[in-house]
Amino acid sequence: MNLRRAFRVWQRNFTVFTKLYKSSLALNFAEPVLYLWAMGLGLGAYVKEIHGVPYINFIAPGMIASSAMFAAVYECTYGTFVRMTYQKTFDAILATPVNIYDLVAGELMWGAAKSVLYGTIIMIVISALDLVNSAAIIGVLPVLFLSGLIFAEISMIFVAVVPGIDSFNYFYTLFMTPMFLFSGIFFPLDNLPPLVTKIAFFTPLYHMVNVCRSFAQGHVAAAGWDLLWLAVVALALAPYPFRMLKKRIVK
Repeated sequence: MNLRRAFRVWQRNFTVFTKLYKSSLALNFAEPVLYLWAMGLGLGAYVKEIHGVPYINFIAPGMIASSAMFAAVYECTYGTFVRMTYQKTFDAILATPVNIYDLVAGELMWGAAKSVLYGTIIMIVISALDLVNSAAIIGVLPVLFLSGLIFAEISMIFVAVVPGIDSFNYFYTLFMTPMFLFSGIFFPLDNLPPLVTKIAFFTPLYHMVNVCRSFAQGHVAAAGWDLLWLAVVALALAPYPFRMLKKRIVK
């Protein structure tokens, strides 16, 4: 793998994004803001505090994590699949000196970069609304890239095995939606059945929510184990998008 060539793939995707960013913003930015207002102000009128924190302040850091997650996942499922199957962009790229490893690395970096972009936008919004208690929230930025890389890896593994674009319905319905609902964004998992908590522990969003919430409250040290978990999983998953997409694309 050549990082310079991988960056060229990233640059190509970024150039396309600069021409289509308005429609992308509507999906990845407006949705978490609507969740924040609907749940924070609507349900927050009935749920005053959780763990001594006003409800809207409790869910706000989780919106950073979920926005970052969906940005990477949308890009590296539908975006990658369309480029690979319908637009034949991958075929054109592979006709250049870029090889399959450069291509996959560029796609992963682009998914992680979008995760940072949209997570940062939500971070700025909730900070402007005075929903964070510490300037340590800025430390979340590199963690957004790490978690975005994990979600990009998971997404591209799925891209490598799906028979068609309609199969992404299974990915979003059976994996993404339960993870979004039971990751601790909207309520703590303490009072749920122990099995739910154990399953949540093995999902990256759960740990990313813990990191964002800890940094937002200024408890940086409390996020240590979650940061370690994210780093280990990102490293463990790294080889699989390369191997599996090579098997699918290179015949």
